[in-house]
Amino acid sequence: MFDMMKMMGRMKEVQAKIKEAQDNLVLVKATGEAGGGMVKAIVNGKKQLLTLDIDAAIIKADDKVLIQDLVVAAVNKASDEAEVLAKEELKKATEGLLPNIPGMDLSNLMG
Repeated sequence: MFDMMKMMGRMKEVQAKIKEAQDNLVLVKATGEAGGGMVKAIVNGKKQLLTLDIDAAIIKADDKVLIQDLVVAAVNKASDEAEVLAKEELKKATEGLLPNIPGMDLSNLMG
């Protein structure tokens, strides 16, 4: 027989695990590179830029547009990787707590 109280307790446990996973996303770090590694960006699981490294060899006044393009590319790559890692963290945090329901997408819970 269906036990509503047990299910409600389970949902509280799931909510707590999801909150913990969301809080821990600041610890997840993803790196993106562009221009053969001349520009490197590190982003956390909340898609916040943490560090940006630009090789001194490409820093010239007439290369401003190139540098801007490489920075955007590196940050976007790091953000994409951070999204993948964040989804993996959420999946690990809720593993065994939620039934595997096809089409159920929890990615919007990542804050």
